[in-house]
Amino acid sequence: MSDLTILQLCLTVLAAILIGFSKTGIPSAGIFFVVIFASTFPAKESIGILLPMLIAADIVAVTYYRRTVVWKYLFKLIPWVLGGMLLGFLVLIPIENEELSLLLGIIILTLIILHISKNKLESWLQSKFTESSIFLNILGVLAGFTTMVGNAAGAIMAIYLLTKGLKKNEFIGTGAWFFISVNLIKVPFFAYIGLITPATLVFNAWMIPAILIGTWLGIKLLPRIPQKHFQTIILSLSAVGGIKLIFDGVVYLS
Repeated sequence: MSDLTILQLCLTVLAAILIGFSKTGIPSAGIFFVVIFASTFPAKESIGILLPMLIAADIVAVTYYRRTVVWKYLFKLIPWVLGGMLLGFLVLIPIENEELSLLLGIIILTLIILHISKNKLESWLQSKFTESSIFLNILGVLAGFTTMVGNAAGAIMAIYLLTKGLKKNEFIGTGAWFFISVNLIKVPFFAYIGLITPATLVFNAWMIPAILIGTWLGIKLLPRIPQKHFQTIILSLSAVGGIKLIFDGVVYLS
């Protein structure tokens, strides 16, 4: 990590700010920082570097939104999320950087499509099917899998919480407690396969000020930001990043 270029370092700092901002402000920014890290570092190592930074931002989010969590919606997901995390870990152990790059790219583009379709989903999610236990259990497995292989479960959880009709603060607070829980569970798994090391933790420590700036910005600016326009910018840039990850993976594998 000492051989990062000035551009890569600036992008990493930007990603750290977005990490904090996504946890306390606009959740859709989460796709963009996953793209930045997977493009700056080897895809597999990037998720280990990213995890402690996410936890730092999660701590701020759960502290600020500690009174807005709706626990009953999280408890229902526990067994399915854990099952998805175990499946994701089994995939993560043998996968190579190029294969993970391709997988992350596909996941990111899929999540972008889900975000773009959010308005239609809001009406579709009122259907009886989406209220069924089978549908919600599938979302739980997908959330566990995507958070393990790419720290990218934000859109999955957004769809789940949409079905519950939560207010904005409850939406963010419930999501914050979900992510700090799963992210802490992932730490020993990532350390076991060498994705979290003393060197990555030192790098994470240097990024804490940028993360805190992001959390402060999210708290202060959320009520004032036209979310639709912001998401359009983030998702457009993320789509480019996702396509790049897929291209890199295909090139290396071919």
